[in-house]
Amino acid sequence: MSSQTETNKALTTEEIDRVIQMAWEDRTTFEAIEMQFGLPEKEVIVLMRQQLKPSSFAMWRKRTHGRNTKHAAKRSEEIDRFKCTLQRAITYNKISKR
Repeated sequence: MSSQTETNKALTTEEIDRVIQMAWEDRTTFEAIEMQFGLPEKEVIVLMRQQLKPSSFAMWRKRTHGRNTKHAAKRSEEIDRFKCTLQRAITYNKISKR
């Protein structure tokens, strides 16, 4: 695994797990992640690349690239929450089964 940035070193395992969960959620903006954890979008991408399998990272990037709901400035005014009610819980980088 590649070396981590200084910001990533300061995050606990639980915080990294939460950042990954928030990054996968369609309604959670990168700005919300930055506000809560101090990680701008570029550092979230680096963290995801480090923590996910290459195929999972590629799937996540394809899913989030250009998605309006991931950026506060591009979001519809109708969206007023971060997490989809159907989003599965993610614990220690593994998706829980319902």
